[in-house]
Formats: sequence, C-alpha cells, structure tokens
Amino acid sequence: MYIITKMKRFTVIFFFLIIVACIFLIPFAVEAQEIVPLYKSVIPNSKVLASTIPGESFSRGMYKNVTKPTLEMYLPEKGKETGVAVVICPGGGYSVIVYNGEGVSTAKELAKNGVAAFVLKYRLPDDAQMDDKTIGPLQDAQQAIKLVRENASKWSIDPNKIGIMGFSAGGHLASTEATHFKRALIENANNTSLRPDFQIVVYPVISMQEKLAHSGSKMQLLGNNPSKETVDLFSNELQVDESTPPAYITQAGDDKTVDVDNSIVYFEALRHHKVPVEMHIYPKGGHGFVFGHKGWMDLLFQWLKDLKMIDDIR
Repeated sequence: MYIITKMKRFTVIFFFLIIVACIFLIPFAVEAQEIVPLYKSVIPNSKVLASTIPGESFSRGMYKNVTKPTLEMYLPEKGKETGVAVVICPGGGYSVIVYNGEGVSTAKELAKNGVAAFVLKYRLPDDAQMDDKTIGPLQDAQQAIKLVRENASKWSIDPNKIGIMGFSAGGHLASTEATHFKRALIENANNTSLRPDFQIVVYPVISMQEKLAHSGSKMQLLGNNPSKETVDLFSNELQVDESTPPAYITQAGDDKTVDVDNSIVYFEALRHHKVPVEMHIYPKGGHGFVFGHKGWMDLLFQWLKDLKMIDDIR
C-alpha cells in the first residue's frame, strides 16, 4: 500500500512538472487566431465557374485553383505587440501558392517578434475564373492592405505601419501593390489608403521584360502574347516613383530560377527615385534560400528598427 501511494505521488509530481515546463520553458507557440474572408460578398473580377473547372485544393502545404481568397491572421502575444503588421504573399510562379513554407512559417516568426502577420491566400491568374486575370492577384493584395488598415485598432496595429512582403512570384505581387496602389481596382468607398508603408521582397520576380522575366510567372499572369504596354505596366522597376514605399530586398546571387538582376534593377530604380532601400545579396543559397538560412530574418528585423517601424527588437 505504501509503495502504491508513493508511486501515485510520484506520478502526480511528474505530471505537475511537465505542466510547469510547458508553461514556462517551452517558447510561446504562435498559432493562427482566425482566417478572414477577403471579401464580404461578391469577389470582384470573378466569373461564374463551370462545373468542369477544377476546384480549390490544398496539398503538400500548397494551394491551387484558389477561388475564395482569405487572410490567415497571426497576432503577437499580448504585451509584445509593436504595432507593425505585414501582409505576406507566398510565391509559386502564379501557378500555386507555397502557403505553409513561405507563408505560415514566416508569419509565425514575425508574430514571435511582435509583428502582426497576415498570410494572403490570393487568387491565381486564370482566364477561366477571371474577366481580367492580369489584375486578379493585385485586387486581392489591395483588398488585404485595405482590410488590415480598416481593422487596425481592433487588431492592435498602427495604421501607418502596415507593410507587404512577398516571395518569388509573391514578390512580384508585393512589388506590384507597392507601385500600383494609386489606382484602386477594388471597391473603396471610404478612400482607405492602399499604399503599403513598406515592402519586403524575397528572391522576387520584379520585371516582365524578356531578358529578366521568370517565364512561367510571366505566362501565367500576362498570357502568351502580351502587348508591350502590358509588359511595361507589370515590370515594376519601371513603375517606381517618389511615392513608392521603402523597400527591403534579399536574394541569393546563385539563384538559377529568378535572375538576381531582378533585385538589382529594382534596387537601382528605387535608389534613383530616392526611395529608402536596403538590399542583401547572399553569395549562395539558390532560389528559396530562406529554407536553408535560418537567421535570414535577423537583418530584416534590424531594418524595421532602423526604419523606425519597430521601437525595440523583442
């Protein structure tokens, strides 16, 4: 009887210690608080889908055939909020969305550092789904900035500290939103500013010019034979002006998928228009270098501090 009682006491103490460890020793685990539909009712620029059109699917951490765009919200732990928010546009060549790898993992790291993060599941350009596929993703990016800004107080966000971030083709989307915000492609009765306060582009597709473009992204977004006017319009190095928001650019120099000159021409365009810009080119890492470079966001957080977006690195 004594032995059994002693074992019970040991078991209780053991599980008590596990609970204490979970509370105090295991780092704060960031989980999504909510998934918000991007549009309350009608999704702009959408066709009625035929029954033969493949439906939205999610596999291996990636989305295809997105029909219902959303924002997945990752808010910082109470007391750690910096007031900064970032809308994240994962990449995928405008064919898929690398949602978990570039979206969710990045959002969790941002939230751990006091930055509210919103993973954008945007519509992929598709003639079968849209009247004009070239503007579909941009409409969703504009709507995402609008939605976050209009709910800033609700989510403990400073409405003047809302940025956009994109990877690869998502970098093209982010830089498009950063250079095409003056013309609203969505309903905006309140005249909410669609301008991001800063932009972060990671191994980005920037240009649609023949010598620089990522051919797959260009074909998906613009079609097989786009006009010169359309190519120029979506070559974002040509769309920079003095109102373009400050930028952080990073890529690996040995990227074989997206020519690093995309980053360089964007840097040059921003610099010549006196837009604050910081660029980090790593010598090795290839496309998707962030998956093998664990500390790549350290310099990003320092940049946000230098930009006076974050008062203190937490």
